[in-house]
Amino acid sequence: MISYEPLWNTMKRQGLSTYYLRNKGGDSNISGSSIRRMQAGESVSTNTIDTLCKLLHCTVSDIIEYVEEEAIDDVEKPPSALVKSTETC
Repeated sequence: MISYEPLWNTMKRQGLSTYYLRNKGGDSNISGSSIRRMQAGESVSTNTIDTLCKLLHCTVSDIIEYVEEEAIDDVEKPPSALVKSTETC
């Protein structure tokens, strides 16, 4: 699964908000729908990734990273859900 966590970290490090992406790129603004998709962990085009790299003066690895599904599932589950139950039905 592709994670956009590096993007949010890069933006935080540079002191930027999504407003900057939507409005300060001149001809290279990022649409609100693309920002919403990234916030929801959904896919965006490689053109969007390219534009983000240009706007933020960074590389692709500063925008996205690959994270295995299982690792994400473990992070999202509460600790009690990770313990196998010994009860039977």
